[in-house]
Amino acid sequence: MNLSDLRENLSRVLKKPLSIVFVVVLIGAVLLTILSYQLVVRSHTQALATPIPTPKPTPTVIPSPTPTSTPSPTLLPTQDPSQILGVDTTPFNGISWIRVGYPSCGWGNLRGDVLKSTIESYHQRGIRVLLTVCQGPNDSRLYNLDALNDAAHGNADAVQCGNEEMKLDPAVAFLYIPPENFARFYDYCEKAMHAVRHDIPVLLGSLDPHVGGIDYQPLVDQVDYLNRMQDAMNSTVHPGGNWDWHSQILGLIDSWHNGYPGPGTNSLYGLFVFWAQQFHVDLNSGDLGKHLWVVEGTGCFKGCGIDPYNSYQVAVSHALALVTDVQTAMKYKTPFFYFSGKDFFDQGINWPIGIADAGGRPKPIRQDLPMGARTLTLSCPGGSTTVQDQVQLLAKLYSHCTLPGNYMGILES
Repeated sequence: MNLSDLRENLSRVLKKPLSIVFVVVLIGAVLLTILSYQLVVRSHTQALATPIPTPKPTPTVIPSPTPTSTPSPTLLPTQDPSQILGVDTTPFNGISWIRVGYPSCGWGNLRGDVLKSTIESYHQRGIRVLLTVCQGPNDSRLYNLDALNDAAHGNADAVQCGNEEMKLDPAVAFLYIPPENFARFYDYCEKAMHAVRHDIPVLLGSLDPHVGGIDYQPLVDQVDYLNRMQDAMNSTVHPGGNWDWHSQILGLIDSWHNGYPGPGTNSLYGLFVFWAQQFHVDLNSGDLGKHLWVVEGTGCFKGCGIDPYNSYQVAVSHALALVTDVQTAMKYKTPFFYFSGKDFFDQGINWPIGIADAGGRPKPIRQDLPMGARTLTLSCPGGSTTVQDQVQLLAKLYSHCTLPGNYMGILES
């Protein structure tokens, strides 16, 4: 085929409509391919020529800490005096009050945050606290307002301001505070406590222990001390005031071998009779508990007719004193704290007057015998129960359980 023939054939093809469209599409596709290639090459070249910016890190936003407020302390409602039954120093299951001492009493570290956290831990367990704040020496240290304010912020359920402040004993002469000075101390102490918790009882120190029904003149001397304190309160502390100690709550200490020997020995009852007369209340009315708290109720094992080296006498008098004291306090609806939670050593002497030994282990009911050698079956609101140690015995008595009729024979046998 020559060139003229080829041109003629191409001309015939182009004259056909479909062939023309095909050629146009084909040419357009070629042109688009060439254009796309150029664009890709140009963009790639520009990308290589343009520096890649270093990405800036996104700043990490650390939120400001939300201020946390100090948790509110757990405060338990005040109780009727007839329900205030506790033990000194050591908490035990089934006993809902404990008496503890501020370091001004000569031991421990219950101040500041330690005091607060300790009382808070008791409150969370449903245990209320009587805090004893002892007086300082008879000088400017007696009016240590920082210590009083610190004690107040512990949030105790009751506070005893002073301890045995009227004790006239050369062996512990530092305890005695003249009534006019103690009046000022008590005024400061009561105000500090009520500034934090206005509704709690604030006890007027504690009475030096004497034997009810026997030591009549020493008790009269205590009344005289309180009268002199009252005079000072209304003449020098608050001139022209009308403060009256009869409207206060006194702390009472009783340490005698109540119940032994013989059921007629009951110093605590004799003390109740005397102070009910002073407060002008009927002992059987239940009103004495509004004016008198037994902050230490315990037995005596030396200097009171008990042979301290006779383990049988010490054990029997100890157990019977516990029972007699609790029964007497509950009968007359008077707050009572058994002293002590544990045995302790003082001035080189072992004091076996705790319901637990020095290590905190409950002692047998008859502490001169092995555990279980003597047991007592008590009748309780929920049924009868048998106890074999002193912790159980005290807790069950506080729970209104009654002893068997022959309990004294069991303990003395």
